[in-house]
Amino acid sequence: MGDSYLADAVIYLVDTVAGLYLIAVILRFLLQLLRADFYNPLSQFVVNITNPPLRPLRRFIPGFRGLDIASLTLAFIVATIKLLIISTIAGITLNLASTILLSIADILQTTVYIFIFITIARAVLSWFQQGGQNPIERLLSSLSEPLLKPLRRILPELGGLDFSPFALIILLTLILKLIVKPITDSGYMMLL
Repeated sequence: MGDSYLADAVIYLVDTVAGLYLIAVILRFLLQLLRADFYNPLSQFVVNITNPPLRPLRRFIPGFRGLDIASLTLAFIVATIKLLIISTIAGITLNLASTILLSIADILQTTVYIFIFITIARAVLSWFQQGGQNPIERLLSSLSEPLLKPLRRILPELGGLDFSPFALIILLTLILKLIVKPITDSGYMMLL
């Protein structure tokens, strides 16, 4: 009985630490993809913690049409290692196809949650707006604006309220339910 508590604690630690690093790697990819400000403190932190494994990867994996393929590869490696460690501790044997699908689903889910968090944080910060001078506020804006701008063209402004963050969160949640969940379920079905 004590072993299951220890296994649960180790799984929690692995999931948390690897999950946080996966967030950093995905943010690194998004910073470049969305041409966000690389020179604010949060961006520099992300760059500093992701550079050590990315430098050697970039020697072998070049970018493609502005996409940082090395960051995507590192995200896949981190998600796969996390999955393999957790499944080993849990006593689950994975096959190659389920490992690939579950790793991709983890990356997609983490990316969607990043955008949900960014959207909520930006909406909350807008209530205490300081004119965009805060570096974190500028970073959140540069990461979320490419998704919010098309929604603003579609949604009318009602009484000065911007409903695009609500619409974006609804769309992101639908992506979780209609794309990520089926991929995850397919990965688990391959285990049976």
